[in-house]
Amino acid sequence: MHLDLVDVFGSAPFRGNPLGVVHGADCLSDAQMLQLTQWLGFSETTFLLPPTGPAADYRVRIFYPAGELPFAGHPTLGTCHAWLAAGGQPRRDDTVVQECGVGLAEVKRDGDRLAFAAPAFTRTGPLDAAEKAEAIRIAGVDPAAVIEAVHVANGPKWQLLRLRSAEDVLAASPIAKAPPGTDIGLAGPAAPGGAVDWELRAFFANQHGAMVEDPVTGSFNAGVAMHLFAGGLAQSNYVAGQGQKIGADGHIHCALGEDGRVWVGGLSATIAAGALLPAFSQP
Repeated sequence: MHLDLVDVFGSAPFRGNPLGVVHGADCLSDAQMLQLTQWLGFSETTFLLPPTGPAADYRVRIFYPAGELPFAGHPTLGTCHAWLAAGGQPRRDDTVVQECGVGLAEVKRDGDRLAFAAPAFTRTGPLDAAEKAEAIRIAGVDPAAVIEAVHVANGPKWQLLRLRSAEDVLAASPIAKAPPGTDIGLAGPAAPGGAVDWELRAFFANQHGAMVEDPVTGSFNAGVAMHLFAGGLAQSNYVAGQGQKIGADGHIHCALGEDGRVWVGGLSATIAAGALLPAFSQP
């Protein structure tokens, strides 16, 4: 059993979202998985396991500091990257099938990027008046800048505040504490001609109720992309930026496939590989 550190969605190494990937995690209990996740302190840590059926190439459990998630985006790409780097061979050319809490998730190779097929929404529709007011308060945004407030849940229970502009997104100042399980994200269009088309920020409350800004968030980008494409607010493909307020520079490539599926992709880079975990070698 060993640990890899992977940087996901960065425009260059150390500019994306870090992920811990544990290979050969069969011997770990749920409590040990959560303990390691909390100790590492990343937004998520993943644990590779054999698949339960012939359709998947591997199975993954995804933990964040407050518990387990059925799906998350940057852990899906980072885990796939680590699995391939360790010699994993997919059953299908150029497509890896991951088994996780939401079922089977496809990851395809797109040049030097990996991209996952966005999972189906678990909740959509507008936030009600109370939910909207609370999301605006927690995210610290100007109410006048809010164009739309909707649910884009797909595992994490993301609430999206679509704002007038990237400048409004970057101006947000979230509060320090919120109930654990809070997941609120912002998206606003960037000025034409830049490196990105949309600017995003994502905030979640950790197990202690402290609000944390995520460097780059695959699940939130997936929900935003599905919403933008469905509403005609984006056409064919676009690049989203995320993380600049906390020193990251994430570039997320979102594309609408001919079959109607939305693909969310980016670069992954191995930062460290093969770290043994002797603290967990004994039952």
